[in-house]
Amino acid sequence: MNKDMLTELEFKDYPFVNRLLPRIKLEQFVNKVNGKNGFLILDSNNIPVGFILYVVLWEKLPFIEHLIIDEASRNKGYGTKALLSFEKRMKDMDYKMVLLSTQVDEKAQFLYRRLGYVDNGALFLENTPFDQPAELFLKKIL
Repeated sequence: MNKDMLTELEFKDYPFVNRLLPRIKLEQFVNKVNGKNGFLILDSNNIPVGFILYVVLWEKLPFIEHLIIDEASRNKGYGTKALLSFEKRMKDMDYKMVLLSTQVDEKAQFLYRRLGYVDNGALFLENTPFDQPAELFLKKIL
């Protein structure tokens, strides 16, 4: 893998991101690109294998909305390296902590815990228009 595997999202990346995250609307994607709140994850041949979408809450707390690796590229270390690279970028921008979430039934929580993230609460959405398993929040001090 290349040393700098993250590159800022561009408008041309929408078909790739939309394939992995079909519910993202073009307008939402454009906002990510314009706000510089997303990165493509590249393999050693500069081919996209995934992406990170995030927001900065309260002008001080990066929150990862999505870290998605293409199914064919999973379990090859891309998620780990991308997350560590993202953390470094955030630390270099003087952010002190990263927050993210995952559903309690998703395997990603084990990756996050292995990389030092700790549980920080949950959101329960049963009996709402967004029924799903609990959303687990995890944090990491940088």
